[in-house]
Amino acid sequence: METPTALVTGAAQGLGQAFAVALARRGYRVAGLDLGPQPQTAAKVLDYVELTADTADEARLRAQLERAVDRFGTLHAVVNSAGTHPEGPAGETPPEEWRRVVRATLEAPYLVTRAALPHLKRAGWGRIVNVAPPAAPSAIPYLTSAAGLTGLTRALAPALAPYGITVNTITPGAPRGTAEGVAGRRPQEPADLVSTLLYVLDRGSGFLTGQTLDVSGPGPVLL
Repeated sequence: METPTALVTGAAQGLGQAFAVALARRGYRVAGLDLGPQPQTAAKVLDYVELTADTADEARLRAQLERAVDRFGTLHAVVNSAGTHPEGPAGETPPEEWRRVVRATLEAPYLVTRAALPHLKRAGWGRIVNVAPPAAPSAIPYLTSAAGLTGLTRALAPALAPYGITVNTITPGAPRGTAEGVAGRRPQEPADLVSTLLYVLDRGSGFLTGQTLDVSGPGPVLL
C-alpha cells in the first residue's frame, strides 16, 4: 500500500501545524500551505514540502500544489485548517472586512479543494476535511461563511462519493475568550482535535461523509 500524502493549509502555526506534525507521525508525507515560510513546522516533519501561496491566486496555488505532487507522486487528503477569527460590533463590519473574512473562511477552502480534486480522483480515493471553528456571536461575517463551509461540505459529499472521496467538517470549541472553562477541566488545545482528524482521514472511514463533527469540549479553545 502506498504511503498516504496530505495537504494541510495554515500549516505555519497553531492548528495547522499541529495537524501537519500529527499526520507525519502517523506516517503521512505532508505538504504544508501558508502565506509564508513554515520553518518551525518543517523542522518537526521529516518528509515535508513547504508551499507558499495566497489561495486567492489560483494560478500560484495550482503551481505550488503541483510541486507537492511532483515530489510525492500523489495526493490523498486535504485538510483546510487555515482561517481567521475576527470580532467586532454586530452589523458594523465594513464591506472590505466582510470580503476578507469570507475569502479566508469559505472561498479559500473551495479553491484549495478545486485545485486538489484532479489529484485526489487520480489517486482512486481521498479525504477532504474542512475546519470551521465557531466564533463570538458578534463575528457575523465569520459565522456566515463558516455556515457556508458546512454547506459546501454537504454539497460536495454526494458529488465526490463515486470517486471514493469523503468530505467532512470538524468544528472545535469556542474561540479563546468567549467561553469560561469548567472547574477541573483545561481549555481545548489543537492536540485535542488530532484523534478526530485521524479518524476522519482513515481509509476505513469511507462511509463517513457530509458530516460535521463537533469537538467542542467544555472550555475555550486555544488556537
